[in-house]
Amino acid sequence: FPSHDNHIREVDAIINVIRCFEDENITHVEGSVDPIRDIELIQLELIISDMESLEKRIPTMEKKAKTEKEIAAQIEVAKKVLSALKEGKAARNAEIKSAEEEKILKGLQLITSKPQLFVCNLKEDELAGNKYSKIVEEFCAQNSYKVLKICAQIESEVAGLETEAEKKEFLDSVGLSETGLSQIIRNSYDLLDLITFFTVGPKECHAWTLKKGSSAPKAAGVIHTDFEKGFIRAETISYKDYVELKGEEGVYRDWE
Repeated sequence: FPSHDNHIREVDAIINVIRCFEDENITHVEGSVDPIRDIELIQLELIISDMESLEKRIPTMEKKAKTEKEIAAQIEVAKKVLSALKEGKAARNAEIKSAEEEKILKGLQLITSKPQLFVCNLKEDELAGNKYSKIVEEFCAQNSYKVLKICAQIESEVAGLETEAEKKEFLDSVGLSETGLSQIIRNSYDLLDLITFFTVGPKECHAWTLKKGSSAPKAAGVIHTDFEKGFIRAETISYKDYVELKGEEGVYRDWE
């Protein structure tokens, strides 16, 4: 884990895939299937990593505070979070009381301050859930985490199919309406409060990612910064009208 520390600090969210099935042919690194033990081990590693990070950074911040007064607020938040970590709590559970402190916490890039999604990996015939996934769901409910149930074996088989028709036929045969990967992507968007918007032209359709609740100029800026700077107005068309009137030209003709 430590070798990937810096990489993990740069991500926006963490997805934990938890083994929730028994199979004597697949060895578990800890020797037995125990999802809560696995979760607690990983969470403890994350907490220890954040503790080590802050213990190294706080002395440096205190030296800078002698000449840079604005760092005092950062030190206060860092010490508050370090105290919570030493109690075995995640940084996200520290007592952060204001928007300014929340901003400082985000700037610290602590792993345990990031939102997390838990994914139960189950056998194909246990996708509805089993005793292990039920334990994970109870843990997630108590800690306000989102949880999903997927089967990695099914995902592997779907990935090996070439056409969308083949994939749909296979999913139908196992009683699924979408892949586990699609569920993870959709729930990750919800976790990060993101939406997708599309630009559609005669030659291509392009998807863009945007923070939910953003303004039209911000959306334009995702496409190109110049679009946001020179933004004039946005014309909106409902999806229903766009489909029924067969695109922009049909909509504008109807308006006329």
